[in-house]
Parts: sequence; C-alpha cells; structure tokens
Amino acid sequence: MARVEIYTKWGCPYCVRAKALLDRKGVAYEEHDITMGGPRRDEMMARKPDAWTVPQVFVDDVPLGGCDDIHALDRDGKLDPLLGLA
Repeated sequence: MARVEIYTKWGCPYCVRAKALLDRKGVAYEEHDITMGGPRRDEMMARKPDAWTVPQVFVDDVPLGGCDDIHALDRDGKLDPLLGLA
C-alpha cells in the first residue's frame, strides 16, 4: 500500500470530505494539522510551493492536490492505482 499524507486545518469542510473518501477506501493516512501554521505548514509549502489551500494530499511523496482533485481522480478511476488498491 502507498504512503498517504494529508495536510489539514481544523474546521475545514474540504479536509473532512477528502479524509472521508480515503476512509471509505480503507486507506491509512498520516494527517498533518497545520491550523496554527508552524513547521508543518512550512513543510507543506516546501513540498508543493503553490499549495495555498488545504487539504493537500501526497501519495508516496507525489502531490495529488486537494479535495476536488482526489475526487476527480477517483471518478476517473485513477485514484485506486495510485493508492495501491488496484
């Protein structure tokens, strides 16, 4: 199975939707809460400099984007192979 990381903020509805999709697929993920900024936010920005919003999802260190992006990948049948589910 792939290593999945997701950067989130407290109260973010898009973060909730993205995590719900991963949960439905039974995917374990490491969540990084950047609500208060700090080193995790800096880490996210270093990994994907144009990432100004959350969530930001990474699979095996490859940035997939946010909630809409992973839902689009799922609709197109491209998310499962990335997650190692296909």
